[in-house]
Amino acid sequence: MATKYFLGAAVAALLIPQPAWAAEVDDGGVEGVIVTGTRSPEGVDAAKVGASVTVITPEQMQDRQVRLVSDVLRDVPGFAVSRTGAIGGLTAVRVRGAEGNHVLTLIDGIEAADPFQGEYDFGQLLSDDVARIEILRGPQSALYGSDAIAGVINYITPTAAEQPGGRIRVEAGSHRTFGGAARYGVVLGPLDLVLNADVQTTDGYVMQTLPGGRRKVGSELENFGAKAAYDVSDALRLRGVVRYTNTHAETNSSSFGRGQVDSFGSYSDAVSLFWFGGADLKLLEGAWTHSLSIQGLDAERNGYSANRRSSGNEGVRTKASYATTWRVETGDLVHRLTGAADWEKETYQNTSPPSAGADTTRRSIENTGLVAQYDLEIGDNAGLGGAVRHDANDFFADATTWKAHAFYRFNDMIRLRAAAGTGIKNPSQTELFGFNATGPFPFRGNPNLKPETSRSWEVGADLSFADGRVRLGATYFDARLDDEIFTYFGGAGRPTTCPAPPANASTACNREFKSKQHGVELYGDVRIVESLTLSGSYTDLSAKENGLEEIRRAPHIGSANLTWRPLDGRATLNLNVRYNGRQLDSNFSGIAAPFPASLPDVKPATGANAGKVVLPSFTLVNVAASYDIDDHVEVYARVENLLSDDYYEVFAFPTDGRAAYVGARVKF
Repeated sequence: MATKYFLGAAVAALLIPQPAWAAEVDDGGVEGVIVTGTRSPEGVDAAKVGASVTVITPEQMQDRQVRLVSDVLRDVPGFAVSRTGAIGGLTAVRVRGAEGNHVLTLIDGIEAADPFQGEYDFGQLLSDDVARIEILRGPQSALYGSDAIAGVINYITPTAAEQPGGRIRVEAGSHRTFGGAARYGVVLGPLDLVLNADVQTTDGYVMQTLPGGRRKVGSELENFGAKAAYDVSDALRLRGVVRYTNTHAETNSSSFGRGQVDSFGSYSDAVSLFWFGGADLKLLEGAWTHSLSIQGLDAERNGYSANRRSSGNEGVRTKASYATTWRVETGDLVHRLTGAADWEKETYQNTSPPSAGADTTRRSIENTGLVAQYDLEIGDNAGLGGAVRHDANDFFADATTWKAHAFYRFNDMIRLRAAAGTGIKNPSQTELFGFNATGPFPFRGNPNLKPETSRSWEVGADLSFADGRVRLGATYFDARLDDEIFTYFGGAGRPTTCPAPPANASTACNREFKSKQHGVELYGDVRIVESLTLSGSYTDLSAKENGLEEIRRAPHIGSANLTWRPLDGRATLNLNVRYNGRQLDSNFSGIAAPFPASLPDVKPATGANAGKVVLPSFTLVNVAASYDIDDHVEVYARVENLLSDDYYEVFAFPTDGRAAYVGARVKF
């Protein structure tokens, strides 16, 4: 579908880079300019944002040898990641106890969520060695509209000016895994051009919960991209991005009452084309900035059973945006007034074959959003700001969201911050119109669904001492979600406003009670000596729905990273430890207790949680090492799950044991 568009768009892409790039900081650091925390074309200093900000730097990505972006997100405070088994499996990221579709994901500023699914699948995103990730936690709907209830993740690849030259990486390892990446960036006068490619293939492992399973579940992932900028003058830049992803992931079907079984010929294919084009203009010596852009996504996903297509969907998004900022400086005061307008159209269709009983009507929804934002800086010691957004939707009622933040720096050691706001999430195509009208388990849509809405606030403190060699931080957050959308399977618990589905069918409903999340996030990093650093994070979370603990959101999650650079920095050793506490999950597999021996320590939940399962806690230890042979050649190796811990992130989807990889990187 997308290959012919990819080739044409690669030739046509002329774009400006992101308006600003942040300085490199450690997890939880609050220094440098970020582009995600504001609608202003000029970006914002992260140290002057009251909300919680994390920046994952290219250096950290290389030290930990990140190959899947979702893996490094496990080190971010407030994040819970769950993948359905092997590489390429559906991967959800939950922030501060919210749902996976409550975080807005951007790739080089492009909205990445599948328009049909309403959520981005992180199983598709391979990591560029020199990319960075900006993360803003807390409600951001006042800036970005629907999806940004719990925060924003912006995966940003560098321009040629920031990372010039070429890089080639090849590696191989366990399960007949082979991977490679190539990147080349060049600056030719006013033109900045980058081409990059990432591929990975693996035979996978036997992903089986029941005795007798033999089938290995593998995958093939491909990411290709181009990014360009052209300086028309000192005041005007053109910019653009095009990105193509192709994911082939084998799956094992589930048979209710038996769990996973070998199902040869079962797999899914997902293809996406992302594109972006825009222009930035600076007037009055940079005091008045403008940004005009258009972007889009064309996504297609198909599922296969016994080598026959059994399901499918398509989604297309087109979005146009304009933002302008007027900056006024009077003494120690800096005022920024920003206005923005977004127009977005999403078109989606269930393309499953007739045998699936799908509603294949092609539908479209349009939305227009208007944003007003104000930020005030009082020297380097204090600041405040806020934003209001009004969304007019041709399917749902209009919605208005807001956010506010403030910070105060007592001295070089102590900085206090606070933020609050509201968020909104529109129902997905499936929730509104259903997926299959017939079959053994039909799901009927509910076109009367209301968007989910939230209110939340946070307070935090950042400490820096020992000449900046030690940095610590803590945040308390509290959130309330109204009208949460859930799947009703029949029986007790149907809201009075939700129409009853036919017998043996399910449907989507809005809950009549609130879901509540609150908790504490801690982070810290210490430069013990110049060549040795230690960083870590911990989250204590309470996420409850009608007083019951939510699934796949462990109350306790933590990580630690120890990095040593001996031999005058030519070598790097990284020890990464990730802890995930015990958590609940649904038992959709139908496996009855007592569970087979292949499900170590998994137990049925009791009491009010009866019908669910309790997944045990686990600790993953990863070790990575690299050595620079010279200025151009580097060799490296890593071992994942060094202790070969048995664990489950999703019930009935076994995870991998110990795996080792070796590779080399050439820079020119």
